Amino acid sequence: MTSQAQATPQATDAADRAGTLESRDGAPADRVGAMLDRLSSLPSLMVAFSGGADSAFLLAAAVRALGAERVEAATAVSPSLPRVELDRAREFAAELGVAFHAPATDELSREGYRANAGDRCFFCKTELMSVVGPLAADRGIAAVATGTNADDLRAGFRPGIRAAANAGALTPLADAGLTKAEIRAASKAWGLPTWDKPAAACLASRIAYGTEVTAAGLERVAEAEHALRRAFADAAIPVRNLRVRDMGDDIAKVEIDAELVATVADRPGVLAAVEGFAAVRLDERGFRSGAMNELLPNPERFR
Repeated sequence: MTSQAQATPQATDAADRAGTLESRDGAPADRVGAMLDRLSSLPSLMVAFSGGADSAFLLAAAVRALGAERVEAATAVSPSLPRVELDRAREFAAELGVAFHAPATDELSREGYRANAGDRCFFCKTELMSVVGPLAADRGIAAVATGTNADDLRAGFRPGIRAAANAGALTPLADAGLTKAEIRAASKAWGLPTWDKPAAACLASRIAYGTEVTAAGLERVAEAEHALRRAFADAAIPVRNLRVRDMGDDIAKVEIDAELVATVADRPGVLAAVEGFAAVRLDERGFRSGAMNELLPNPERFR
């Protein structure tokens, strides 16, 4: 990867570091500049790096603001993380020249996580911070930050954000008011390969609330998605967003890009690639981030 995000001497002007970004009414260039100024005030930073577009942009921004020698990345390794995501995260960090860590987390040891109520993410993020926080301290890193963005705060249902805040994690993207669309636009301007990366929530998000989260269950949905992606590729169906949701009662629900639902509905045989479930259904509404939250009768109580 050749990118403007690679380690460069720390700039003194926020506009220079923000790069050439299209803006309207001072955004997003001004917000990016403000975020870089905030980051540059930190002695050092460890980014809780999921490998997604948001945390990738934050990691690249931290390198611009602080220099690679004062930035480190930590990607938590557990059954909820697809192996390919770990490999991509490691490669991205290496291209930026930052130290990369892959500490093991044990969400499954937490009863609240296994129970999989609406606040599952609270226990997941609590576990993450219980590992990454001490790692940062041991490494002499001054602060830990997550890739939470402004849209996440407005979503109104993010128990994981509360857990990270309780642990003292910084949220530079959200603090600057940067939305997901603006982060993608800025990432593209910086030449980051993650600018158009599809959302890739943890595997536990595929399991219906109320259904216990287990290592075997996480592996089942991971294998199902991998097999289905291969089947779509073989069938020349250009799926971008894909989820295989475990709905309980041995039923899988497949979500794909809405514009491709009709195509797949006309070729139902491709869904036979999903194994390990008694029944496989295609969601006619298509992929929706956080679709499982729609099934919660009272999500507000889990905020």
